[in-house]
Order: sequence, then structure tokens, then C-alpha cells
Amino acid sequence: MLRMRIKRLNARTERAIDRLAAVEMSVAALGDEDLLDLADIFAAGDPTPLREMAAAEMHRRGLTL
Repeated sequence: MLRMRIKRLNARTERAIDRLAAVEMSVAALGDEDLLDLADIFAAGDPTPLREMAAAEMHRRGLTL
């Protein structure tokens, strides 16, 4: 029973990691205007992981809002 639970948890973790990598790749694939729009949407309010991803990509490209 414990092995099955560990195996299920590991599979769930792998899927979550894959989804996160796909989101990061999607943010990186955005054009400059779309990236700025995304960053603008998340600029107000509490910090979120998506906001941090957009900010990191903007910094990498040398873009500012």
C-alpha cells in the first residue's frame, strides 16, 4: 500500500514538474508585446509565480513596463 502511494505521489510530482516546465516555455515563447501584456496583467496585486516568470523573461530580454 505504501509503495503504491509513493509511486502515485511521484507520478503526480512528475506531472506537476512537466506542467510547470511547459508554462515556463510558453512564457519564454511569447513575443515582446504579449510578454509585456502578460506582465502588465500581473503587475498589480500580490506576487505570483507567473508574475515572477514574466519578470524574469523581461529582464532576460531587457524589457521594462
